[in-house]
Amino acid sequence: MRLRTLPRRRQKPSDQPHPEISPDPLDELAERLAELCADAVHPYEIAAFLESDGLTDEQAALVYGRPDSFTLAEDLFAKVARRYPGPSPSSVDPWRADPWRCLLRGLVFALPGLGYLLGADLFNTHRTRFGLPSGMAALAAATLLSWAFNQALAHRAYGWLSLGDRRSAARALALGAPVGAALAAGTGWVLGGPLAALLFTIGQSCYLGAATALLVLGQEKLLLAALAPSAVGAALVLAVQLPAWAKAAILLATLIGALGLAGWQLYRCLTQPAGTRGTGPLWHVTGAAGLFGLAVGTLTMIAGLGPTLHHAVRPAAPALTHDSTGPCLAALTLSLGLAEWLLYRYRSLATAALRTSLSPAAFRRRTALVLAGCLLAYLAFVTALALGAGALWPHAPQIGTSQLTDLLLLAASLWTALLLQALSVAWRTAGLCLLAAGYEVIAVLTGGDPRQLQLYGCGAAAVLLIPLAVVVLGRTTRHR
Repeated sequence: MRLRTLPRRRQKPSDQPHPEISPDPLDELAERLAELCADAVHPYEIAAFLESDGLTDEQAALVYGRPDSFTLAEDLFAKVARRYPGPSPSSVDPWRADPWRCLLRGLVFALPGLGYLLGADLFNTHRTRFGLPSGMAALAAATLLSWAFNQALAHRAYGWLSLGDRRSAARALALGAPVGAALAAGTGWVLGGPLAALLFTIGQSCYLGAATALLVLGQEKLLLAALAPSAVGAALVLAVQLPAWAKAAILLATLIGALGLAGWQLYRCLTQPAGTRGTGPLWHVTGAAGLFGLAVGTLTMIAGLGPTLHHAVRPAAPALTHDSTGPCLAALTLSLGLAEWLLYRYRSLATAALRTSLSPAAFRRRTALVLAGCLLAYLAFVTALALGAGALWPHAPQIGTSQLTDLLLLAASLWTALLLQALSVAWRTAGLCLLAAGYEVIAVLTGGDPRQLQLYGCGAAAVLLIPLAVVVLGRTTRHR
């Protein structure tokens, strides 16, 4: 806003008669600058504006009868009432998350596990390969590779979406998803197993690529529709004995549905006008996201296959009774929806702390309390889910204290690591998770007790990740 009504600076006082002025021309100026004066927190703000617009002390005295611009600013500040505008509705809570959408994402994360009920008979339990039922090693390796590759791919696509370039995000998904599926399926094929198990591994690799594309593009409802045949088929398996061809048809229907819907959405995005081209996400950060996915997948897989690997390495050792692994992993998978909502909740409360904290120390205290509250809420939810799943799981023993402790340490590590990744603490998070995963792999392959190594590995990860989150996320610059 410019003060276009101010007179030009006089060259030199002359004997010309003074212009007639109103009894107090400040009223007109206050009306013109009402918005500026109402928002000001100190008269100096108004004085700075007046001087930047060219008002001099001579003009303030000649036109407005004030000795200088500072006195004029003080009078304007006193005349106009304060009217500080609050933040706009769009900026009140930029991290508000839809809880129903998070619940839906939690369902599409958990429902693919029903496919293992339909494909359980495809693996040969009477023969072993690498210490696992024949075909299981190929599936495990392909799953780990898919998790790592798709995590990096999703990071890259989300980076393009953050730049407003949906077409480039779709291009990255269209090129990357088939490559990731081919690499994972090829790895499983090299490791070998029964043909039916290898076909299941190839189908899973293709599904994970299609699911990644749909989730990144925000099409959770379409992915849920693709998973409907597997959900119905799993319910039928629990009720009646389905023939093998029926199970295969159900799995194939889910795969075809996911691939078709993903291809349709990618085509729609690729036909949109090109967005503003930028440099795109940094490749080294994308690499860190892929390593993080590998580490998280390894920690989760050892939690599920640890007893089997232990028995394969040490066949003479007594078998570990770990029948509650299924309910624990089901609880962890079902909790991912709440985990995502709590990530948004943390960022929302941290943004609010930026507006209300009066010092950096106060901001650090607020963010530390918010972190503790969100983490404790997530662990309480995981505990409730685990106990509920254990009570409903057929023929599953009660979850013991040690196994529940291992589950909670794993959940704490994963949620804190996801929070750090979301706030661009990439390499340190990936490095700590890789160290924990590497320790657990080495320990289980050398015959270590899976229950103890999860306690040490996930416990060490949680002990290191939580203080890192308190320190790093307590800086205001991290939340810009």
